[in-house]
Amino acid sequence: MSKFRIIPRMDIKNEKLIKTIRLEGVRPIGNPVEFAKKYYEDGADEIFLNDTVASLYDRNSLAEVIKEIAKEVFVPITVAGGIRSTSDVEKLLKSGADKVALNTKLHDKPKLINEVSKNFGSQCMVVQIDAKKMKNGDWEPYIRGGRDRTFKNAIDWAKEAEDRGAGEIYLTSIDNEGTRKGLDLKLNNILKNIKIPLIYCGGVGEVEDIIKAYDKYKFDGISLSYLLHVKKIKISEIKRKLSENNIRISKR
Repeated sequence: MSKFRIIPRMDIKNEKLIKTIRLEGVRPIGNPVEFAKKYYEDGADEIFLNDTVASLYDRNSLAEVIKEIAKEVFVPITVAGGIRSTSDVEKLLKSGADKVALNTKLHDKPKLINEVSKNFGSQCMVVQIDAKKMKNGDWEPYIRGGRDRTFKNAIDWAKEAEDRGAGEIYLTSIDNEGTRKGLDLKLNNILKNIKIPLIYCGGVGEVEDIIKAYDKYKFDGISLSYLLHVKKIKISEIKRKLSENNIRISKR
């Protein structure tokens, strides 16, 4: 297994960094460029940028923000939100992104996974799954920032994404996101069905939450917001604790 990655999640609305709870309950945090630079300098392995309202308006408006961040940050940048076509992908890559994470449009046009993977490489194609637990115990992918149902099974959808050429899954538990009650360990059953890397997001309130989840399921990385933006724990400190618990972390 490759080294475990720490990825700041930066949800952006109107070019401002925000923090959400269950993908809602917006709390302003600050300037995304300044935060991205700080996280990079402290050891972030990647940066994840998400335009929180892009899918509602069928557009991604982060090109200028990406350009500014790319001047200061020299690790992979993944961009999500409102991406509808290979031309959208090309624009974001030219702005400085290294990967794109798609969600909403894929459920109308799943072959877009194949197209992005073919044109830009599977390493560029990340499938973003915002999953919510259903009454029957399954998890369903939601779209448009967690607002609309897809009536699909999240585990089956992750497998289809892999089969179509996705290089990575970015998985968020809507139920746990922003709650600080820990990761939804059972949702990691997705790992039993795929071989591509999985980045997990949603619910981390303490570093111990990451360790507990990794001990049960050996996933590939964690995407953090509260722990970094609000609690202000340094990435270097998180990596130190993970390393002490025998998790192989990057030391770039």
